[in-house]
Amino acid sequence: MDVVERWLWHQWSRRGPFAATMFPLSLIYAGVANWKRNRLEESQRNTFLPVKAVIVVGNLTVGGSGKTPMTAWLATRLLDAGYRPGIVSRGYGRRNGTASLLVGPGADPAVVGDEPIMLARHTGVPVWVDRDRVRAARALAEEQGVDVVISDDGLQHHRLPRDISILMVDGRRRFGNGLCLPAGPLREPRSAAARADFVVVTGGSPQPDEYRMDLVASDVLRRVDRPVLTLPFRDLVGRPAHAIAGIADPERFFDALEEAGVEVIRHPFPDHHRFRPRHIRFEDRLPVLMTEKDAVKCRDFADERHWYWPVSAQPEAAFEQALLHRLETSIRLKYLG
Repeated sequence: MDVVERWLWHQWSRRGPFAATMFPLSLIYAGVANWKRNRLEESQRNTFLPVKAVIVVGNLTVGGSGKTPMTAWLATRLLDAGYRPGIVSRGYGRRNGTASLLVGPGADPAVVGDEPIMLARHTGVPVWVDRDRVRAARALAEEQGVDVVISDDGLQHHRLPRDISILMVDGRRRFGNGLCLPAGPLREPRSAAARADFVVVTGGSPQPDEYRMDLVASDVLRRVDRPVLTLPFRDLVGRPAHAIAGIADPERFFDALEEAGVEVIRHPFPDHHRFRPRHIRFEDRLPVLMTEKDAVKCRDFADERHWYWPVSAQPEAAFEQALLHRLETSIRLKYLG
């Protein structure tokens, strides 16, 4: 799977023979995406949600771009600002994709998904999983007293009304060759970027009218089965360790470990991979490192060798100021209107 993903991104980064061959299908995909967006946005006009605002976080490309760290940062920042935020998520990778559920920190990732549990643990705010994000947002407002809804990876869920949309961009890959699937990595035409209120770039240099967000790694590792136990990261510098990653861009995690001084033995898995004990146990006694997202799924069968490396989002100060101002303005206009 990792080999296939690498090959696809190599093709999606340029307009070569593969892109030319797939281009007719790309046009069809883009047309369907536009038709679907227009149809669903019409339904927004008749949708009322009893909240002050809805903030949508998402991207245009296949793969990771810092959406979930941004969602977690938003939730904690809005709490500090006096709002009562809640998060809606589809809960990708869960066993029963049709269930509508409130997520607790001790929930089963097979039932609610990995990222919702991580968000619930990180933020302490209500998290609701549902394929129908309008229904989830209404449940958060009516049952949990939420006044600002944050939709994680919700940019393409056009039926959900939104007051603020945040487009996350991978600073290394950006929009690839600018084409829609399957000729390129875009989930909808690049023109959709113009509809975003904010464009935030992770791991690269922002262009004009874009904001930068850094992913800041902790200086300690946490034990997967007992997160209260920590290990100074410096203890692994210069030492070999296994690293597993079932995320959209495993190489980002592996590269970060190597840059920090760990001799990495790489074990990439598909995004939202459902781990089993055999996937994280090796014949040697070397430490095994993973992301927090993967740790959620490995907690029940991890031991003293398994550690995760917490990472948090750190947007630039200008973005924080602009976002809070836009939110206050949006709420004021909504109530005046």
